[in-house]
Amino acid sequence: MGKFSLGNKRPLIIAGPCSAETKEQTIETAMQLARSGRVDVIRAGVWKPRTQPGTFEGIGEPGLQWLCEVKQATGLPIAVEVANRSHVELALKYGVDLLWIGARTTVSPFAVQEIAESLHDNHDVAILIKNPMTPDIDLWSGAVNRLINEGVPRENIGLIHRGFSYFGHSKYRNPPMWHMIFEMRSRFPDMVMICDPSHICGCRPLLYGIAQQAADLCYDGLIIESHICPDKAWSDASQQVTPDDCISMIDNVMWRAKTTEDPEFTSELNVCRQKIDQIDSELFELLSERMRTSDKIGEIKKASNVAILQSNRWDEICRRMLSMTREMGLSEEFVSSILETIHMESISRQNEIMNK
Repeated sequence: MGKFSLGNKRPLIIAGPCSAETKEQTIETAMQLARSGRVDVIRAGVWKPRTQPGTFEGIGEPGLQWLCEVKQATGLPIAVEVANRSHVELALKYGVDLLWIGARTTVSPFAVQEIAESLHDNHDVAILIKNPMTPDIDLWSGAVNRLINEGVPRENIGLIHRGFSYFGHSKYRNPPMWHMIFEMRSRFPDMVMICDPSHICGCRPLLYGIAQQAADLCYDGLIIESHICPDKAWSDASQQVTPDDCISMIDNVMWRAKTTEDPEFTSELNVCRQKIDQIDSELFELLSERMRTSDKIGEIKKASNVAILQSNRWDEICRRMLSMTREMGLSEEFVSSILETIHMESISRQNEIMNK
């Protein structure tokens, strides 16, 4: 098998068990996925960073041997997670084609630097970097730059979006926070972006929806956890699916073209974009006028020595605007987030006026 290349296919589908548990489980899962013809890379975790000691932390080197057998039997590339230099060295020894750095490792610049140095000028293996657990784009982009600085070719580096840890209620295990991904893609527009619906969702019923949303947002592929008997998995049982269900989901996701040369499409799109540009211009002019009015209110409050925050007035604004959301075709969550941003900017400006 020649060198594995990240950008050769879209969508790139990576699938396999969260953890290689036994030889039978690893090989049977992989064979069922491979026979479908829908999977491009077989994955399995052999080192598992766990929160608590004493839990299953991966089978280790024997799992690499099982994956090696999978590669020989199916002809498909294989992928594992690595967290340090010794992991990288062992993975390369067993002919692993694709490595990935997990979210718990991305948060550690020392660990990422060690991995980067172990891949110094390595042109033969591809590597994906998961977003850190915290929503920190600089930390994520820093991991990418550490690899680049060690001579790893840019075309060998890709990104995995697996959602972010969140303190609060969410239906997702790790809410996607799509806006963070837009920022990361603006920094590395040439890099492959893979979505990890398994870790975003944390449960089977939500997987398809996230996978389809990723396809709609022009992602380059998916990495999905699959197990021949998910309910008995040794790790992350609730988010794994059987190979049959995995293939069914893959078949039902509709992937959109990144662009088209159709002149009618281009013409219609340009008309809408011009309209958006005009609306944006007017919208920000109105926001500017609103802030100037807010500044005037700050001056009036200062002259009368009145506190900035007037809770009754703010509650009134929120009630009035939120009552109109359905009529305007806007979600309450969207309107609430805009109101909160505007309010915080107004308070900041008035605070500056008060303390001049």
